[in-house]
Amino acid sequence: MEVRSWASSPGTRRSMQSNRGRDTQPELAVRRIVHAQGLRYRVDARPLPQLNRRADLVFTRVKVAVFIDGCFWHGCPVHHTKAKANAEFWATKVATNRSRDEETNRLLDDAGWCVVRAWEHDDPTKIADRVMRAVASRREPSQ
Repeated sequence: MEVRSWASSPGTRRSMQSNRGRDTQPELAVRRIVHAQGLRYRVDARPLPQLNRRADLVFTRVKVAVFIDGCFWHGCPVHHTKAKANAEFWATKVATNRSRDEETNRLLDDAGWCVVRAWEHDDPTKIADRVMRAVASRREPSQ
């Protein structure tokens, strides 16, 4: 049975299949730093159970959701490049991802969550600092 694919070539298909949905190097770097600082979190989890959106790190008690977005997939203004093959498909895909990211931010904000978004190219130490400040600011004084 032949598998039909949207990929423009078998090489592109192999490349896309090898992309990770979680545990990317930028995520792992940030996780190592915040874990070393004593913070505990859930990985690749839904902040809101009824919403089919997963954050890279989720601090459920203080309602902080962390997303580390890939430059290609989320249309980074600095590093995103337009695809040469299937350009219309990829432009639509990235635009849809960006729209979904904005909607996710709004829905989480409406539900009382703090959203921290960073790009995969950002310095992991700076991302971790933002995460730690967000978590600290939402902790109750009695903790």
